Amino acid sequence: MMASGKARGIKRSSATSSYSSATTIVIFVGLSILGLWLLTSNSFAPLQSSTTRTKPIAHSHHSKPSISKVLPVHEEDIPLELPDDHIKSTDRGRSDDVTEIHDEKEDSDASSGSTDKANEERGVDQNEEQQTKPEPDQTAGDDGVKTEAKISDEVGIADHEDIKELREKESLEEQEKQTALETQTSEESSITQKQKVEQTTIVETHNTESNQNRGVEEKKDEDGSQGNLITDEDQQRRIDEHQQHEDDQVQQEGQSKDPLGATSNDQIQHDEAPIHSIEDGNETNAQVKNQKIKQHKDGNKIKKNQETNGGTFGKRKESNKSWSTQAHQSDNQKERRKAESKGGSNDTDSSDYGYTWQLCNVTAGADYIPCLDNEKVISKLHSRKHHEHRERHCPEKPPNCLVPLPQGYKPRIDWPQSRDKIWYSNVPHTLLAEVKGHQNWVKVTGEFLTFPGGGTQFIHGALHYIDFIQEAVPDITWGKHTRVVLDVGCGVASFGGYLFDRDVLAISFAPKDEHEAQVQFALERGIPAISAVMGSQRLPFPSRVFDVVHCARCRVPWHADGGSLLLELNRVLRPGGYFVWSATPVYQTLEEDVQIWKEMSNLTVSMCWELVTIKRDKTNSIGAAIYQKPDSNDCYEHRKQNDPPMCKPDDDPNAAWYIPLQSCMHPIPIQESERGSQWPEEWPDRLHTPPYWLNKSQTGIYGKPAPDDFASDYVHWKKVVSTVYMKDLGISWSNVRNIMDLRAVYGGFAAALKDHKVWVMNVVNTDSPDTLPIIYERGLFGIYHDWCESFSTYPRTYDLLHADHLFSKVKERCKLEIVMAEIDRIVRPSGKLIVRDESGTIEDVKNLLKSLHWEVLSKNQEGILSAQKTEWRPTSYAEPS
Repeated sequence: MMASGKARGIKRSSATSSYSSATTIVIFVGLSILGLWLLTSNSFAPLQSSTTRTKPIAHSHHSKPSISKVLPVHEEDIPLELPDDHIKSTDRGRSDDVTEIHDEKEDSDASSGSTDKANEERGVDQNEEQQTKPEPDQTAGDDGVKTEAKISDEVGIADHEDIKELREKESLEEQEKQTALETQTSEESSITQKQKVEQTTIVETHNTESNQNRGVEEKKDEDGSQGNLITDEDQQRRIDEHQQHEDDQVQQEGQSKDPLGATSNDQIQHDEAPIHSIEDGNETNAQVKNQKIKQHKDGNKIKKNQETNGGTFGKRKESNKSWSTQAHQSDNQKERRKAESKGGSNDTDSSDYGYTWQLCNVTAGADYIPCLDNEKVISKLHSRKHHEHRERHCPEKPPNCLVPLPQGYKPRIDWPQSRDKIWYSNVPHTLLAEVKGHQNWVKVTGEFLTFPGGGTQFIHGALHYIDFIQEAVPDITWGKHTRVVLDVGCGVASFGGYLFDRDVLAISFAPKDEHEAQVQFALERGIPAISAVMGSQRLPFPSRVFDVVHCARCRVPWHADGGSLLLELNRVLRPGGYFVWSATPVYQTLEEDVQIWKEMSNLTVSMCWELVTIKRDKTNSIGAAIYQKPDSNDCYEHRKQNDPPMCKPDDDPNAAWYIPLQSCMHPIPIQESERGSQWPEEWPDRLHTPPYWLNKSQTGIYGKPAPDDFASDYVHWKKVVSTVYMKDLGISWSNVRNIMDLRAVYGGFAAALKDHKVWVMNVVNTDSPDTLPIIYERGLFGIYHDWCESFSTYPRTYDLLHADHLFSKVKERCKLEIVMAEIDRIVRPSGKLIVRDESGTIEDVKNLLKSLHWEVLSKNQEGILSAQKTEWRPTSYAEPS
């Protein structure tokens, strides 16, 4: 534009008769002299075409820049030609041209009207934009993608139109082009990675028939007579029969027609790359699309907050090139809730602290879990045979309302007293006390709900039962060999609550069903638990991560549907890990129990699980069968029948986000560098030891070789926690028990809290690098989740949430106030939030917290904000959802 502007200055030097003032005449004469001088100069030639950069569109903090199309233009042929050194298209060439023209125009036309001055300022803006460089800490591969467009002006030498009129026309044309570019930017910003995932192949739905007698074990006489208990001879006979089944299969060695062979090795290589690298030749179409979208976003991001990046504890450079995400691994998920990811940018006026919040108008009231209480969707389900009505069904439009408090809510009782009693007013449900009180689950004692520490299978206390299991299998070695446990159908989670005394972490789960508020009781007590069900979909965990899986009368029909539910446990159980099954079929001889035992025996033998022992507990009058998963493929290769079948090579065992169950088994990793081929270090050494399967050839999240990245991350978080979190944020850590890290990477934050009486739920986002297996390998636990959806927990269940650069990422896909409403739902009154993020995002979060009447405790220059939830609730209700 500047070069063309110079040409127009030459062409129009003889015509402005409309100006009559003396000032105009002086300007006219000056321009005429300048024109004559330029016409006689050899250094000027008219341009045949011109290319300039449009001024970048100003984006809000939540919008994504887009790549504008290059617009070709054609000008009239002009006989003169430019020298070669004037036709270069580099930024430096343009910058020099613009600067030279600007200087000449400033010298010759200093007194021109305001219109000319505006054009000069536009030229300066262009020059400054062309000289902009990426920030020094910009993520690897985030090369800036510059927006380009070609424009032209066709003005003849004899053209004597009024200068002001032409300037206005130019301005109008440029506004139209910018409007078009803004429209394109808006359209492109709405395409999220999650939408790309939804366009991939739709998996087959789970269509097998379920055993509808899921409550059969509860129907047994809980104090069964001695006549129904198995004798020592029966117990030994069962073990002998199980061993005979295994011996029969071993005799088939060399005769099997279905060895794993090459298929097994291919499966291992596909599923067990140490960090799930995406090789160039193995990318799926969905991976390629997602990678391009990521590169597009990264290339257009401009780092705004160098002060936070340069701080001691500021944002660290992240590199995700060699890491796959749960979204990639779960690219065969069902097509679902397409509108959920269309949240787009954050439209809330975050500067307005008076944002209008309302209470959720739902049947669940103070216990509302949006993705589990979606009555509209649940009422339309075609089947409930596989407990689909207990699974996640998130609303199409995530709620931005607030959950009310129960009447008479009180600050929770601190740990460890909370393990034994909680305030009745905080969880005002008595059904479990009525139906399970005689089994010492829970009792009503005045204004408290008390927990004697019992359960259906351990009426006389969980600690005795825990010791009973280790006596049955000494190799379990609680707190050393065994560190991370999955407790299925947990009740009020007393088993997990007392495992803390053995230095063991147990993540317990149970559905939100007729056993009223059992998971809510657990969390109020300070025991880890989530609301989930063994239904038609995989559990939200990676494969081969739990040291022990436990089921005590958990009401799951393991033998039904070809054993699909037991095969899901096989997926998440570590090779060499144990399954502890304490249920009536193990120790009673009623006809139904005998039949279930027979089917379970056949199933476990075909799965190559070894029945280690059947142990009787005379104190509780129960028994337990303890199985061990194989740590090699020998048994799989020599099975008489390939049933259950081995999974197909393209079935990723780590894909777990809305993935239907698969009735198959994955091969055991055998290469030393593969995860699952070895048992982790004993606790607590595994906490700080890089997993053996991380190798230096892989780049870690923060750019170093993966083992070094792991080690430096641990050092980083220990320093942050000890020097900042414990001292400068105004948080009383003695009142903190339940913690959630909303965007965990290696679990360094949780590891740094090892010596505190807390536990941390590590959440790995579905669109983040899949580092959850590393978290489990170091003796911690966690879950996959997408923060554009509601988390599967009751309201008011966490004391502290930690968000490390979460909000700046999640607001690209959904509205920030939706996420803040969910955080308000999860945190208890007087609970805390720690936010580490870019300064602009910190301000957005702070303003939303103020609108929610949270108290901001501290905000420092390192980009760290801490806040505390109050008991404030709105008085009006939203429209019924």
